[in-house]
Amino acid sequence: MFGVWLGVDVGTVRVGVARCDPHGMLATPLTTLNRDEKGNSDIAALVDLVAEHEAVGVVIGLPRTLAGAEGTSAQMARGYADLVAVAIRPLPVELSDERLSTTSAQRKLIQAGRNTRKSRAVIDQAAAVVILQHWLDSASTRERLSERPN
Repeated sequence: MFGVWLGVDVGTVRVGVARCDPHGMLATPLTTLNRDEKGNSDIAALVDLVAEHEAVGVVIGLPRTLAGAEGTSAQMARGYADLVAVAIRPLPVELSDERLSTTSAQRKLIQAGRNTRKSRAVIDQAAAVVILQHWLDSASTRERLSERPN
């Protein structure tokens, strides 16, 4: 679906958020939300971001092991995706394999001379960028986006 998509890296402490341009070409960091498993204020804030950026959907990272298995982090991400899907219905929520997204984000920040220990919120945003950009670059997404009206 053509338009702005938000990418989300869900953690137990923070939620990194990224967005893409309306053409679905480039993901950029947006913000980091504090995770609130009891009150879901992070999901409310994400809903506000969807409205503010007129997003057409949300992509949530699904952490899998290198072997492709899903553990407790993947279950948490799926649960989070379910809550977001209800909150932004009828907009779509997609899950995207996020293997090594945080590692990739940390590596890029180190290469840029950033102290990753002091930049955890930035790492979460950068991981969300990696997740969303990977999703945008995937063949199935390119096909879906190319079906948009001219």
